[in-house]
Amino acid sequence: MEKPDLLSMTLSELENIMQEISQPQYRAKQVWGWLHQKHVQTFEQMTNLSKAMREELEARYRIATVTEVKKQTSKNDGTQKYLFSLQDNTLIESVLMEYNHGNTVCVSTQAGCRMGCVFCASAEGGLVRNLTAGEICAQVYAIQRSIASRISGVVLMGCGEPLDNYEATIKFIELITHPDGINIGQRHITLSTCGLVPQMLQLAELKLQITLAISLHAPTDAVRQKLMPIAKRYLINDLIEACRKYVQITNRRLTFEYALAKGINDAPSHAKELVKLLRGINCHVNLIPINKARGEFSGTARKETAAFAAILQENCIQTTIRRSLGSDIDGACGQLRVSMT
Repeated sequence: MEKPDLLSMTLSELENIMQEISQPQYRAKQVWGWLHQKHVQTFEQMTNLSKAMREELEARYRIATVTEVKKQTSKNDGTQKYLFSLQDNTLIESVLMEYNHGNTVCVSTQAGCRMGCVFCASAEGGLVRNLTAGEICAQVYAIQRSIASRISGVVLMGCGEPLDNYEATIKFIELITHPDGINIGQRHITLSTCGLVPQMLQLAELKLQITLAISLHAPTDAVRQKLMPIAKRYLINDLIEACRKYVQITNRRLTFEYALAKGINDAPSHAKELVKLLRGINCHVNLIPINKARGEFSGTARKETAAFAAILQENCIQTTIRRSLGSDIDGACGQLRVSMT
């Protein structure tokens, strides 16, 4: 049986482990510091622990690590895409985006994805497996080591559906925002979901200060079901009702992600239907010109994208057109996958 991942443990769980191996409770904070402040990758590096204790920990546990296999840098905007190998040789991808306000990392929560969105490369081959909270953390820590600069923001928009790996995702947020760790503020974390309604309502009850981004991509069931198989399980009215409840419970503004596919969901009539659908919700719409990844889809032209945005804005719906960072290295929205060449 695979050893439990120590990097996935909360501080209270580490304190329980110290009790189990007859160590004083303060040792938990020492181990925590090595893992989440100094980001060590082996027990041998925990030099203020006795050799016997390090050996016992290594016999019982593992430290989740990722190994950089390949790194690509966009010639267009400097975005960097990392191919990482996990300890079982599973491959995942992560992306670093550098902004004036700081460095943001896009992490994967699963290897592959079982949601099956027809325009998304992550769905090719289906789901390989869920990642542990520690493996999600390890992506952030590895990129921070690589650039020797602080990571100040995280978007859970890489491979996988975060709410399909709910427990690990929530624990990752707890670990990455801990004041005695890397201490990224919750308001600097965005979680993207294709709309798993029960998990959205479960998340709402936690009243986190993160940004929840809903991958909507269509204003009607007929169009959405052509793009996203999950739309057949959760109809659009059920999804929108869950969104209204989420805003009511958390008092947080939602983001709706809308990937524009030429001739599919980008007509003025679609924009007008979207206005009706979102009316009264505290939200922001992020229009995403669809990136070449999977399927026979092409992105909407700039002029039509601007016209679509104008209809929303004229109806008092805050709207932006997202820059497509890293598209030349297949690092943009919808282009991440289990492996790359």
